[in-house]
Amino acid sequence: MAVQLGNKPDTFRQFALRRAAELKQKITPYIEKCKTIPTGLSSIDSTHSTRKKILNYFDATLQDWENWHWQMQNRITDPQVLKALFPKFPSSACEDIERVGKTFRWAVSPYYLSLMDHKDPLDPIRLQGLPSHAELDDEFGEEDPMGEAITNPAPCITRRYPDRLIINVTNMCAMYCRHCQRRRNIGETDTHAERTQLIEALDYIRANPEIRDVLVTGGDALLLSDLTLDWLLGELHAIPHVEIKRLGTRVPVTMPMRITQELCSILAKYPPLYINTQFNHPKEVTPDAKKAADKLVAAGVVLGNQAVLLKGINHQPEVMKKLNQELLKIRVRPYYIFHDKNVKGTRHFVPRIQDGLAVMEHLRGYTSGLAIPTYIINAPKGGGKTPILPQYLVSLEKNKATLRTWEGKLIQYETP
Repeated sequence: MAVQLGNKPDTFRQFALRRAAELKQKITPYIEKCKTIPTGLSSIDSTHSTRKKILNYFDATLQDWENWHWQMQNRITDPQVLKALFPKFPSSACEDIERVGKTFRWAVSPYYLSLMDHKDPLDPIRLQGLPSHAELDDEFGEEDPMGEAITNPAPCITRRYPDRLIINVTNMCAMYCRHCQRRRNIGETDTHAERTQLIEALDYIRANPEIRDVLVTGGDALLLSDLTLDWLLGELHAIPHVEIKRLGTRVPVTMPMRITQELCSILAKYPPLYINTQFNHPKEVTPDAKKAADKLVAAGVVLGNQAVLLKGINHQPEVMKKLNQELLKIRVRPYYIFHDKNVKGTRHFVPRIQDGLAVMEHLRGYTSGLAIPTYIINAPKGGGKTPILPQYLVSLEKNKATLRTWEGKLIQYETP
């Protein structure tokens, strides 16, 4: 049997082979580009070399390195430590870090520092972890663009939607990301919410039976102690109308040794439990991150990723596609891409909406659907998540639609 391809008849197999060759041409530029995108696996040698320098500086062992308490106690907060670790680290960069640190707190875990190329000022890990002078040049951003102060009906609660809410339990993080949306809450002291405040938050949830989904976040939810997490998840689990619990955390990215067997034993007690983390670049998907993900999956936790679209870090379509593909390999499902918020001190990270749409255009059809998250802009002042998509519906009549495919071809689609 033959099909008509242009003016020339082909067999089905000939048609399929020609189409396969066409598809291969479409993916070839990405495959070539991938050779220049560093990943956590391709950077192992440099990571281990930097880890050795850090351990020598702190006179520590690999056993110490694997202890998350040691990681927290030895977060780097002084630019002179960077200079001691990396003698060629520019003095001007140290001066910028010190100057910015007087306005915006910073800290980076030894683990996350080990992923950094300290010689490259445009390294995506360095940009996320170390302050830059651009943070002080921002007259555009706001302290609280999300309006969390006006969506706070009870202690620790943020509520923007009918059936779900957030409990903010701590201001602590393994590192303070330079694009953080809650940098106003960081302060200069690490603090958890008081037990009395958490009890009031739980009472609010009990009194509102329409709440079926609770996200515990901060700061970083997994920087609560095991004891407190066990208590809080147990309380939520016992509320009949709370159907699912979620934890917001970046420790699988910034301090994966926090994912201990003891922690996983606690999490396994309270299904269904979802964890959304925040990988922003393929360099963050390391063997240690995979080990943490494996433990969480074994505990029955469902893993998702909420990347932030950041100019200079992942706004290029190839980088975001590579990130999402690397995440699927460690069983973390890409869930959202958040357009970076207009937070004061972070303007240099905010991309154009056109950049986000270009990312989505280069995902749909070019990679598996599992690797395609939803691109989201958070509406200001608590307006909620608003999905942004390329335009695939060209026109719609009563029984007919004109659609644009992922390849840009226009097709007619009829319905009864």
